[in-house]
Amino acid sequence: MNVAILVLRLVVGGLFVGHGAQKLFAWFGGHGPRATASFFESAGLVPALPLVIVAGSAELVGGLLLAAGLLTPLAALLIAAVMSAATVAVHWRHGLWNANGGFELPLVMTACAFAIAALGPGTIALDEALGIDWSGLWWAVAAVLAGALGGLAATALGRFWQRTRSRQPLAHAA
Repeated sequence: MNVAILVLRLVVGGLFVGHGAQKLFAWFGGHGPRATASFFESAGLVPALPLVIVAGSAELVGGLLLAAGLLTPLAALLIAAVMSAATVAVHWRHGLWNANGGFELPLVMTACAFAIAALGPGTIALDEALGIDWSGLWWAVAAVLAGALGGLAATALGRFWQRTRSRQPLAHAA
């Protein structure tokens, strides 16, 4: 069981590290902050560049924490926040299935983070080595709910900001 959780943590956490590095550093075929900000803006996420930095950092840090098995509920919270924002801003309108651009993949990643937070990171983890026992159903529920609410709030605020910004009158030269 501990090896299975370790493999799950390493794969899911590693993928999130990669996604964060794509946004922040243009590594692993990513486009970097400025090009990703252009995509964020087209999805209604503004101010785009700061949100790219926040999302990329949440993916990178959440992935590192999950892979290491350190502060596991915090890792789940960060992952749920980014995945809920991605679901609402990009994937929801396409339905469930990833083949159509749907929210299947963000849902699976959030479910993995939830499961790891609920079960605990296993004995091959920094939480275990440091004596941190922050796992269980309520830790997982709290982490994913808080993350989802944070992601939804960031998306709503970004869209509100975009609407109010587009309604401002243009300054005319005198």
